Amino acid sequence: MTKVNSGIFHFATIFILTLEIRIQLSDESEFLVDRSQTGLICVPKDLPLKTTVLDISQNSISELRASDILSLSKLKILILSHNRIQYLDISVFKFNQELEYLDLSHNKLEQISCHPILSLKHLDLSFNAFDALPICQEFGNMSQLQFLGLSATQFQKPSLLPIAHMPINKVLLVLGDTYGGKEDPESLQDLNIQSLHIVFPTGKEFHFTLDVSLSTAVSLELSNIKCVLGDDGCPYFHNVLSKLQKNSRLSNLTLNNIETTWNFFIMILQLVWHTRIEYFSISNVKLQGHLDFRDFDYSDTSLKVLSIHQVVTDVFGFPQSYIYEIFSNMNIQHLTVSATHMVHMVCPSQISPFLYLDFSNNVLTDMVFKNCGNLINLETFSLQMNQLKELAIIVHMTETMTSLQQLDVSQNSLRYDENEGNCSWTRSLLSLNMSSNILTDSVFRCLPPRVKVLDLHNNRIRSIPKDVTSLEALQELNVAFNFLAHLPGCGTFSSLSVLIIDYNSISNPSADFFQSCQKIRSLKAGNNPFQCTCELRDFIQGIGQVPSEVVEDWPDSYKCDYPESYKGTALKDFHVSQLSCNTALLIVTIGVTGLLVAVTVTVLCIYLDLPWYLRMLCQWTQTRRRARNVPLAELQRTLQFHAFISYSGHDSSWVKSELLPNLEKEDIKICLHERNFVPGKSIMENIINCIEKSYKSIFVLSPNFVQSEWCHYELYFAHHNLFHEGSNNLILILLDPIPQYSIPSSYHKLRALMAQRTYLEWPKEKSKHGLFWANLRASINIKLMEKSKELSYTQI
Repeated sequence: MTKVNSGIFHFATIFILTLEIRIQLSDESEFLVDRSQTGLICVPKDLPLKTTVLDISQNSISELRASDILSLSKLKILILSHNRIQYLDISVFKFNQELEYLDLSHNKLEQISCHPILSLKHLDLSFNAFDALPICQEFGNMSQLQFLGLSATQFQKPSLLPIAHMPINKVLLVLGDTYGGKEDPESLQDLNIQSLHIVFPTGKEFHFTLDVSLSTAVSLELSNIKCVLGDDGCPYFHNVLSKLQKNSRLSNLTLNNIETTWNFFIMILQLVWHTRIEYFSISNVKLQGHLDFRDFDYSDTSLKVLSIHQVVTDVFGFPQSYIYEIFSNMNIQHLTVSATHMVHMVCPSQISPFLYLDFSNNVLTDMVFKNCGNLINLETFSLQMNQLKELAIIVHMTETMTSLQQLDVSQNSLRYDENEGNCSWTRSLLSLNMSSNILTDSVFRCLPPRVKVLDLHNNRIRSIPKDVTSLEALQELNVAFNFLAHLPGCGTFSSLSVLIIDYNSISNPSADFFQSCQKIRSLKAGNNPFQCTCELRDFIQGIGQVPSEVVEDWPDSYKCDYPESYKGTALKDFHVSQLSCNTALLIVTIGVTGLLVAVTVTVLCIYLDLPWYLRMLCQWTQTRRRARNVPLAELQRTLQFHAFISYSGHDSSWVKSELLPNLEKEDIKICLHERNFVPGKSIMENIINCIEKSYKSIFVLSPNFVQSEWCHYELYFAHHNLFHEGSNNLILILLDPIPQYSIPSSYHKLRALMAQRTYLEWPKEKSKHGLFWANLRASINIKLMEKSKELSYTQI
């Protein structure tokens, strides 16, 4: 044991107690308001009316008035500790009928005005500036009180009488730094309490005569004990401990913040050894001087558990083996010696009754309990946070511990070299914690054969060897914070039910994991660099097929790390189709789709003359593109004819003898292909130009017309011009009846036009010819300039 800083305690116990009671009172219906450490100088006015828990501790509040909390009728817990309150009238709480917990510790209270709060279970007035104990006669009416914290610089027995009859669970008594020690030794004897905690003044030599051996108490805690002067030890504290022997109910003793000599420290252990105390805890100890006390008497003890924490000492002036021998030969079941900088521990001289040993947070080396065969009863052993280095030596240490079930060697520097060959763990070991070491993959070749719980997190493991010895009993495995790239299967771990493997390097977990690990009931595999690709799809589907409670932290801790486009995306939101992940299915789908397209194109070509329409569309598109490049002023001048005539050559005699004479005599300009087509241009382009330069397109329909391919072209382009211009520019003249069966199937546009549009039928009777020509001339007789303007407006 070597020197450490000794400035701990003071308020740790109070904090823990406060936390425990808050947890007990908490439930889902509570409404917590936390305004602690916010620089308040008064109670805030904006508190919600439904507040049940109010924490305004660690502020600068100096006064508490009834109006501050009058509206908080549902208030159950009020924490006002660490403020600057000097005076308090407890009647301010008379309207808070549900108040159960009131913490006013660590203020500057000098005086209180009393009022019974019948609902109160916890009242803490400790660490204040009271001269006398702040106990009012009204306190005797608070029948539900379970905890009472007090402080004073002086007190006498009468001041405790109001609460003497009350079955209070715990009393905390803080004696101020100016406490004179002139108390009545019997002052506490009338208290009917189960637990007593006395905090003596800090930094003062222990000269108190207070009798703390209450007949009803089962737990006693004493803090701030300084016994360093004189060669006769510490008679006052010696007397306090000696009186504990008469208390047959006292089973739990705790000493905090002790400063004394080595001799008196061992004397304390010896005095407690011969009492009825079963659980003895010592923490925050500062030791000095020599050790002359050698012959420790282990006989006649009720002690079961001894815990020693945080020991600071000057340089040893005596062999440390004396101390180790005293501890190792104790005939108790549980021994804890932690945070003492202990460098070694010797083997007990005979078969030890130890069931539990905790030597954590020391500086023990691999030499601890080397070749020790007297710990055959030991069941739990903790060597956490020491300086162990060779796992093989630790394995050898356990060989003779035939009852050992739990071993903790975490936070050391353990490594394992499988070439060393020694791996004979005790067969009784069921739980092994080797986390936070420098172990590698080889550790899986040196594990206890019957281990059920194995913790290897925070090591240097990159893979779990496939040829590892079968661990059929293993139920829980923690390999988090390593460098594993794959989820392990359960072929080697047939009983595995809990696997913790988060924070590793797993990118593509196996989709077969859930099939391999049928007994898994808890998997924690989040915070890994998952690659959101096809390989991950089956694993995500596997998660969806197991109960939601099996995969822990799902979905928040499971996110894509690659590719960059998916980085940060939750795995549950990553979706990829089966088609894109199945190459064979993708090839079949593409083949079938291609075949369907080919069949469709073939059908269109055969039955709907698709090539012809494609050629017409191409020609039309090219012509329209050229037309868009013509300026607007020129477009206005392009309308040159009233009508373009489309007819079959077999009907030319009727066109020239009847149609032309009757239209052109009225100054109607007609466009005919034989006189208006421009030489050098293609027939297609001439047809389109003539249609666009004409106000109307007249089609002379007859059985001959449907047999003419060029007539079909002209009809096709004129129909497209109809939709482009947005006007009614088609005139159909039925010269001779056309049977439906005679119209080729590829002329479906002609069929549609004849079914949807009104056409002029050429009458055979001459008497009707005049009306026919009048109707036709009326439909095309328009001034070309007006149409030109009309077109210009349309363009705009």
